[in-house]
Amino acid sequence: MTERTVADVIVERLGSWGVDRVFGYSGDGINGFMGALRRARDRIEFVQARHEETAAFMAVGHAKYTGGVGVVTSTQGPGAVHLLNGLYDAKLDGVPVVAIVGQQSRTVLGSAYMQEIDLSALFKDVASQFVQLVSTPEQVPMVLDRAFRTAKATSSPCVVIVPHDIQSAPAPELEQKHGIVVTAPSWSSAARTPREEDLDAAAALLNSAQKVALLVGQGARHAAAEVVAVAEKLGAGIATSLLGKPYVDETLPFAVGTMGHLGTTASAHLLGNCDALLIVGSNDPWTEFYPPPGAARAVQIDIDEKKIGNRYPVEVGLAGDAASALAALDRKLEHRPRGQWRSDVEQEVSRWRILAADRAAVPATPVNPERVVRELNGRLPADAQLSIDVGSCVYWYARQLVLPRGVPAHLSGTLASMGCSIPYGIAAKLAHPDRPLVALAGDGAMQMAGIAELVTVAHRWRQWQDPRFVVCVFNNRELTEVTWEQRESEGEPRFADSQELPDFPFAGYAELLGLQGIRVEDPDQLGDAWEQAFAADRPVVIEVLTDPEVPLLPPFPAGKEKAESMRKGLAAEDDGGRAAELLDTYVSQEERPDA
Repeated sequence: MTERTVADVIVERLGSWGVDRVFGYSGDGINGFMGALRRARDRIEFVQARHEETAAFMAVGHAKYTGGVGVVTSTQGPGAVHLLNGLYDAKLDGVPVVAIVGQQSRTVLGSAYMQEIDLSALFKDVASQFVQLVSTPEQVPMVLDRAFRTAKATSSPCVVIVPHDIQSAPAPELEQKHGIVVTAPSWSSAARTPREEDLDAAAALLNSAQKVALLVGQGARHAAAEVVAVAEKLGAGIATSLLGKPYVDETLPFAVGTMGHLGTTASAHLLGNCDALLIVGSNDPWTEFYPPPGAARAVQIDIDEKKIGNRYPVEVGLAGDAASALAALDRKLEHRPRGQWRSDVEQEVSRWRILAADRAAVPATPVNPERVVRELNGRLPADAQLSIDVGSCVYWYARQLVLPRGVPAHLSGTLASMGCSIPYGIAAKLAHPDRPLVALAGDGAMQMAGIAELVTVAHRWRQWQDPRFVVCVFNNRELTEVTWEQRESEGEPRFADSQELPDFPFAGYAELLGLQGIRVEDPDQLGDAWEQAFAADRPVVIEVLTDPEVPLLPPFPAGKEKAESMRKGLAAEDDGGRAAELLDTYVSQEERPDA
């Protein structure tokens, strides 16, 4: 019989915390931990990624799609370094992840040993809430308990570093005595409701306003009904952050859509003309799209007191859970009859819907990427899950897709790291194998990480109750978002050496892996492509040849100034004429009063 080791204690403790899946990539620094996972494989599944970075993204995705704690593991040295990007994604988007990282044996630390780096220093910033090197076997249960409690309490990544010799050491028998701390794998969240005097002040401010706007973020994920109730009572319009988009029903006539650079014109109107702003669970960084300071009085609700007033001058802060805070606030608000402000907001929403349809219908060469996403409306299964990569496809998701209620959609929102969509999708599919998954990704993100992780999809899909894993690749052979950013922010022309991407046969590669590939070169094929994918008996890669010249124009009025800078960059390009024509089309549509 194999002697019970500290690594077995680690696995047992993970089970006590409800962990049923660990993402990672093996290496000699975690051999002891791998052995313990092998012995416990009927209780905890090890998910092998193709790279530690994508394994970390999978752990983040697991946390986002399940609401639990994602767990990732890697060896020391390069494996540990590779974790950083995914862990920063967890930190910036505020989700709990625990990383269990190997290290060389204690006897060689400080000797400049092979693959030895100072892991505590490496993780000091990304795991600022908790990073701990285990020095003795007796520490392990306590350190793991603290890591999980901290991750859950602070919604952040935590790191536990376990040297190789400790993993393989005999499991200790713990006694409560001096120098030994015995802990339990338990945690309970604090009940957070705003103070009564703050609620009174917030209600007085909002009741006195005439044109109220709500900005809703991911902190309102469990407060959808309360958000609508407050908006109805105040005659307000609702805008969302990018991360808040899935938590507001965008079919509501007063839901203006996503705010910010990739947002809607209706959101720009709402935030640009309100006299009071209620921010609910949002820390959106697009500050230039908030009301001008002094134009609107503001109330902010957030579970994290540090975020109140972080993006906008707030008069009243309500520290607490969004649902309970909104319910308490609602009781103090005065109901107002429908007024001109609500009518104006609904008119702008109608105008935006016409504009979005018009933009998707603009002819492009060969396919307008906006139409790719628009054709998904009405075809996305009601029980689907969605993952979105970073790049121009985020714009089309934000502007064109109306999510069915209850469909989760996640992306690297604040770190905005390319390569997240396929790892996120794998995590979502493993958590809910009975639900279809749709991933939207650009060719840049796919070449960066997605192609490799399609190997993981091909390896695992036969285990899924519902085999549908639909990847839509926007193949325009260009880093489109950065190209338009160069034109917009710098007035610089496109730099082909940095922006052009090598062509890659995504649909053909899918077929090579035993998946189904669909290549779309005609916009009239889009609807049929989506329907084929959702009827397939295996994962599908839809490769759409899209037009990189379709402009990423911010909503007006900010977009008007940005368009001039874009024109300056395009004027310096030898072949920028077609992009300039499309930009002019978008600007004229924006300025059309009856749009």
